[in-house]
Parts: sequence; C-alpha cells; structure tokens
Amino acid sequence: MGDDARRRVSLNEATFRTINEAIERRTDRDPITFVCECARLGCNELLELTGVEYQQVRAHPRRFAVLVGHELPDVEDVIARHELHLVVEKRGEAGDIAAQTDPRTPLSEPE
Repeated sequence: MGDDARRRVSLNEATFRTINEAIERRTDRDPITFVCECARLGCNELLELTGVEYQQVRAHPRRFAVLVGHELPDVEDVIARHELHLVVEKRGEAGDIAAQTDPRTPLSEPE
C-alpha cells in the first residue's frame, strides 16, 4: 500500500470516528449502534458496542472499532477480538494521522 493510500485510509477512518463521537454524545441507550470505522471505501456497515466498550476504544487515539474481516494488516494491529468486532490500532504514518485527527486530543499550542 502506497503512502497516498495509507493517508486516505487514515483520513477515511478518522471521519467515521468523528461520526461515532456525535452518535455517542446523543444517545442514552446501551448498546449503541456505531458506524464501522474501517477504511473500506463504501463501507456503511454498523456494529454495536456498549458505552464502556466505546470508551475503551476512544481512550487511545490510534484505535478504531471495525467489523471482523475489515482489518488492514498493512497499517494496523488487532488489539482486541470480540465476537462481531475488532479493536485495531494504527501504526506508523497511519497511527500518526489517527492521533493528529483524534477529536478527543487537544490541539497543541503554537510555539
């Protein structure tokens, strides 16, 4: 996978993460239905996580929740396996982009 593809993959996943942040803030039910945060173009599949599971994923800016089979071994490692979903962690440049685009990480102050 080339650098441009890795960058696109990372930004695609960051978009799904932002959508899921909005879903999580606006619901009081458990489990919560989220958008798969994989990098597959056109993926609009849904997965369910409890609020606690979602918070565990979001505690790490390089981690995403994806459906089983949607992981990309070229740019991520599987951190946790569940029956219907995985938690993956981006590495390398993809991890850097994931951390930089994390809506829960405050932007660094300009020097």
